[in-house]
Amino acid sequence: MEARSNNQNSLWVFGYGSLCWYPGFKYKRSAVGHIKGFSRRFWQGNITHRGTIEKGVVYGRAFQVQDSAALPYLESRECTLGGYVTTITTFHSREGNKSIPVITYIATNKNEHWLGEAPLHAIAKQISECSGPNGHNVEYLLRLAEFMHRYLPEAHDEHLFKLEVLVRSRIKEMNMCLDTLMGDRDFNIDLEDIDGKDEDNVVTNNATKNLRKNSFQFTLQVPDKTMRCLK
Repeated sequence: MEARSNNQNSLWVFGYGSLCWYPGFKYKRSAVGHIKGFSRRFWQGNITHRGTIEKGVVYGRAFQVQDSAALPYLESRECTLGGYVTTITTFHSREGNKSIPVITYIATNKNEHWLGEAPLHAIAKQISECSGPNGHNVEYLLRLAEFMHRYLPEAHDEHLFKLEVLVRSRIKEMNMCLDTLMGDRDFNIDLEDIDGKDEDNVVTNNATKNLRKNSFQFTLQVPDKTMRCLK
């Protein structure tokens, strides 16, 4: 199966971590929906949250790629730096009446960054302590949770939302400054359906205007393999 829409003969990529709010490449349009047979877990010892092959549904954002530069960029960001592997699956539109093949990036237990399952409190502690020159891991988690709450409020992601609560609680307990942790990043979310029609619930977040130019990869300032990302 190729990751191309039969109707438009175009390439689509599905993201469910930082790609949801910071794609970093040019695209023609994007839409929200889900893929089946995967689960989102913070089991990867890198900065990105990805899915693993388990029974379940993962909600996120699909992008229609605009030019050939996107794939080398994603190969570097997700595979070379992130440790993920490429797979092709089926993206289902939010309305449930359309589906297209998409490329997505997943983590397996065979990559060098793999940490595996851990208690949620331990994962939350790691997230609250990890940062690098491109931002804090708290920003990654909370922006992803914000995206889900705002654009896919019907989605139930127990793992993500429990971590959100635990990390927010830890930030408060440790008297950490949330504004500092979140940085000055801005993002625009422009959504359409698969056929290019505007979604009714498109919202622009004006709190994050100046996207950093470099690839969204955190360099850890904590001991090796302690930062938790999506598998």
